[in-house]
Order: sequence, then structure tokens, then C-alpha cells
Amino acid sequence: MTKLGQWLCGLALLGSAWAALALAPAGLRLPAPYRQALLPLPVYLLVALGCYSLATVGYRLATFNDCEEAAAELQEHIGAAREDLRRRGLRF
Repeated sequence: MTKLGQWLCGLALLGSAWAALALAPAGLRLPAPYRQALLPLPVYLLVALGCYSLATVGYRLATFNDCEEAAAELQEHIGAAREDLRRRGLRF
């Protein structure tokens, strides 16, 4: 199963559990404090996901490695392409 499939299954499971509790079936009566915390739970989870995403992107940006060998190779390719274009009559 792909990571997307795992996330979707988890979201479906959490969403169905939340809906079952939030819709309050006839036999289940939640106390008022639990119900007040349960109703905005999807918004809290969405905010937590956004915070986690921002933290992950920030960490990956902070620990991004420079690829000096690849940069040098790219500069060589650019130089070779410019030389080839000069031989064909293109001026820069």
C-alpha cells in the first residue's frame, strides 16, 4: 500500500469515528465538555497538520546539502554548450 493510501485510510478511519461521535447516536450521550472538545477536532487536526508540514519543510531547508560536484559538472556542460554555439556562429 502506498503512503497516500495509508494516509487516506487513516483519515477515513478518523473521520468516520469523529462523525459517529459527533452525530450522537441515540444510545450514546457524551458529556458537554467532551462534546465541546469533539466538534472542533477536525479544525485542530488541520492546524496541527499545517504546523507539522511547516516544521518539516523548515527542517529540510535548514539541512539541505549543497551538491558542489553536480554544480561543477553543470558549469562544464554550460561551458561546452556555449563553445558549441560559438562554433555555430551564435554570439552572446
